[in-house]
Amino acid sequence: MTVLITGGAGYIGSHMVLDLVARGETPIVLDDLSTGFGWLLPDGVPLVIGDMADTALVQRLIAAHNIDAIAHFAAKIVVPDSVSDPLGYYESNTSKARTLIDTAIKSGIKRFIFSSTAAVYGEPDEMPVSETTRPMPVSPYGRSKLMVEWMLEDARHAHGLETMVLRYFNVAGADPMARSGQATPRATHLIKVACEAATGKRDAMSVFGTDYATRDGTCIRDYIHVSDLAAAHTLALDHLRAGKPGMTLNCAYGHGASVLEVIAAVKRVSGVDFPVHYAPRRAGDPPEIVAKGDQIKTALGWAPRFDDLDVIVQHALAFEAKLATRA
Repeated sequence: MTVLITGGAGYIGSHMVLDLVARGETPIVLDDLSTGFGWLLPDGVPLVIGDMADTALVQRLIAAHNIDAIAHFAAKIVVPDSVSDPLGYYESNTSKARTLIDTAIKSGIKRFIFSSTAAVYGEPDEMPVSETTRPMPVSPYGRSKLMVEWMLEDARHAHGLETMVLRYFNVAGADPMARSGQATPRATHLIKVACEAATGKRDAMSVFGTDYATRDGTCIRDYIHVSDLAAAHTLALDHLRAGKPGMTLNCAYGHGASVLEVIAAVKRVSGVDFPVHYAPRRAGDPPEIVAKGDQIKTALGWAPRFDDLDVIVQHALAFEAKLATRA
C-alpha cells in the first residue's frame, strides 16, 4: 500500500514524507513546486511534478503505484493574499480539491486525509475552540477550506470515502535534524519571519495590530511543532487503514502565545535583539484562536513531543542556518 501526497514537497507535507519513510513506506509525492522544493524530500522518494487537478495524471499514479490513500496538503495558505485574491484561492483550494476528490472516488480510493485549518473557525463564539465549535470563517482562505470539508462529508455519505479532516492551528518549527522546514521565500508565518529577522535575512519585522482585546494587545495563536503535526497525519492514516471511521480533529497543543511573546522567545533563543516595527491590523486576523486540543489525543493516541515554544524556535533557527548554506 502506498500513500499519494499532494503538496508533499512543501513545508508540512515533506514532514509526513519523513515520517512514512522512517517506518518503511515509500510515498508518492505529487507537487507542482510552486511553493515546494524537491530537495526537502529524502532520497528515493518519487517526486512527480504536476497538478493535483490533472485527472489523467492522478489516475495513472493511483493505478501504477497501488495507492490506497491520499494525503492532500497542496493549497494556497496566506490569509491576506486570500482577501486580495479570493477567486484565486477558491480555484486553487476548492475547485482543484473537488477535482482531486472526484478522481480519487472514481479510482477506488477509500481513504483521504485533508489538510484543513483553524481559519474555518474565524472569530469563534467560544474559546478555546473544540471540533464542535461552529465554523465562521472570516477570510476567503478559511472559506475555501471549509468548502472542501463539506465536499468530503458529502462524498463520505454518497460514496463511502472515509476522511480524516485535520484542522491545523499555527504550524511552526522544523524537523529536529533540520532535514526539512519552511523554505518558501516571503513566508508570512510569524516564527519564520522572526527567525529571518534574527538571522539577518530581514532588516526588521512588523507586528500587525497592538490594540486587540488580548493580554498584551497582540494576536494570540496556538502554535504546534510541524513534526508533531506530521505524526498526527501518520496516526490518522493508521486509523483509516484499521477500518475506523473518519473524523474531524483539531491539531494543536491547547494553549496560545501572543505575537509579542513569540518575538521575545526568538530574541531569547537566538540572542539577537532585532528591530520590530508596529503596523495597523491586517484584514482577516482574529484576535485569538486557541484549541482545546484533547480530542486528537483520545481518538488517535497522539502524544506531542515538542510542546515548548523555545524548542520550536530552536528548531526553526537551525533550519534557517541550513538554508543559509544553500544560498
